[in-house]
Amino acid sequence: MHNSVKLQFLSVAGNEQFARTTAAAFASQMNPSVEELSDIRTAVSEAVKNAIVHGYDCQPDKTVTMWMEIKDDILEIVVSDTGRGIPDLALAQKPFYTSKPGLELSGVGFSVMHAFMDEVDVESTCGVGTAVTMRKRIRHAS
Repeated sequence: MHNSVKLQFLSVAGNEQFARTTAAAFASQMNPSVEELSDIRTAVSEAVKNAIVHGYDCQPDKTVTMWMEIKDDILEIVVSDTGRGIPDLALAQKPFYTSKPGLELSGVGFSVMHAFMDEVDVESTCGVGTAVTMRKRIRHAS
């Protein structure tokens, strides 16, 4: 099976729910387990939230892009922004690190993505933006 879709949406908090629901709906054609769907939804939520809060500083007029592709039993999801970028990727991916300590953020976004997806790759350039690529093998893929 092969299929792909690309979405663009404004960087507003309500679109986090839209993105996670859309990712689960797209993945559903692979016949995933309930646990796999939950993992996908959670990881997408974290990636989109990072783009909105950290990439764009919650500026609602910016655009988040989510590209999804199915190749056989692999689901690949890329969430990207054209925001400020991450100056220190290694530091940003440490558990409980947050660049916004004044907000009630726990600093576990990347840890959650790594825990729920099989692979997570992050590319970021300051002043250009960030792309988070997540892959998950769907065990029940039909």
